[in-house]
Amino acid sequence: MKNIQTRLTISAVVVGLGLVALMPSVLWYVKSPGIRQELERAKRLPKWLIRLGLDLRGGTHLLMELDVEQLEKQTSNQQTLQDALDRAVEIMRNRVDQFGVGEPFIAKQGDRFIVVQLPGISDPRRAKDIIGKTALLEFRMVEDSASSAEALVKIRDLGDPWDASGVLKEDALKLVPPNTILAKSRDGEGLYLLRSTASMTGSTLINAKVEMGQFSLPHVSIVFNNEGGALFARLTQANVGKNMAIVLDGLVQSAPVIRERISGGRAIIEGNFSMQEARDLALVLRAGALPVPVRIVEERSVGPTLGEDSIRSGVWASIAGTLFVFIFMTIYYRASGTVANFCLLLNVVLTMACLALFNATLTLPGLAGLALTIGMAVDANVLIFERIREELRLGKTVRVCLEQGYERALTAIIDSNVTTLIAAFFLFQFGSGPIKGFAVTLTIGLLSSMFTAVFVSRTLFMMYYENNREAQTISI
Repeated sequence: MKNIQTRLTISAVVVGLGLVALMPSVLWYVKSPGIRQELERAKRLPKWLIRLGLDLRGGTHLLMELDVEQLEKQTSNQQTLQDALDRAVEIMRNRVDQFGVGEPFIAKQGDRFIVVQLPGISDPRRAKDIIGKTALLEFRMVEDSASSAEALVKIRDLGDPWDASGVLKEDALKLVPPNTILAKSRDGEGLYLLRSTASMTGSTLINAKVEMGQFSLPHVSIVFNNEGGALFARLTQANVGKNMAIVLDGLVQSAPVIRERISGGRAIIEGNFSMQEARDLALVLRAGALPVPVRIVEERSVGPTLGEDSIRSGVWASIAGTLFVFIFMTIYYRASGTVANFCLLLNVVLTMACLALFNATLTLPGLAGLALTIGMAVDANVLIFERIREELRLGKTVRVCLEQGYERALTAIIDSNVTTLIAAFFLFQFGSGPIKGFAVTLTIGLLSSMFTAVFVSRTLFMMYYENNREAQTISI
């Protein structure tokens, strides 16, 4: 009797902890999508939560490649390339965090690719602009010599000096004076001849934020560290009365006249920004510049409607499969089948609770893993019940049949589950995101099924026959 009480206590504690871990996810998903979105932006998510992957929630998938051709010659070695890749991943992660995306997935793929998944993003173009922007901030003096002004007039007379691929046309290139570069404004309408060497970069920038300027137009206020502030003060003092271009990723944001020496380590970037454009610019400047430009080589968008359809289809498929299993077990194994069905429900609850406890992301393959787990859990009960039937045919008592049935089926159950766990391990080790989701769900489900199908179900049988000592038969 003491052994039964211990087993019941263990079962009750495990199931109770599972319900506690699962409840925050239940309460989260009964909220309306609008409320969940607001809470996500405020980063007020539950500590334990089953997160929905891109294929279930909808969003944007990007595969980005580092433009290694832009790296300097000394960066051609593999170690430096990996350092650039690691830094790019970290900077993208910082940008996405500030962008307010709930549960993003950002990871390296190979030696030069980065996978970015942004669940719930309704504006993929803006997301691409923020994540893929190099954010190289430069301060360049505008070349104001007479010969430069004359050359700029001739270049304007040529029309668009760049070809379709963004390369400067040869006739325009010949007109660019030595030690200068040609740049265009962010709206694409203005042309500037700038000194080829940047007077200062944004490497010493420590903060950027949006402020309201003259005529209630937003601008970006930037703050340098002590070194940058001193350099900016010297630069402005030496060029009073001249135009200084503020260049971001090769585009001139503005080119104001330096009226006086600017001290204090502060400056502003103006450019007729909308409020959203100013916020995005401040965001990428705060997160830092990418070590090398990136280009998007693959883009996929999953609409929220498709995600909801996937969830609905997956849930109904799981319900239908589980219902048929319940019917089969009840008809074929009678009362014992009902015990197995109860343990099967516990298995699903505990599996989902573990996913919530580990803040795992549930994907469509993960739902498939959950369905497979149900089948594996039933398989364990079938092995046990068939062994019990074999012992009953030999004329043994019910209690002996139960004991030997569980003990003799245990080896086969462990063998089958271990081989499946090995396969799941390799899927997780070498698979991509969705495959890993399948492997995680399958692994948790198998471990849970070992507990419910072997430990809990046996405890229920032991408790029944302990309380009904006169019972000499079993419905199986």
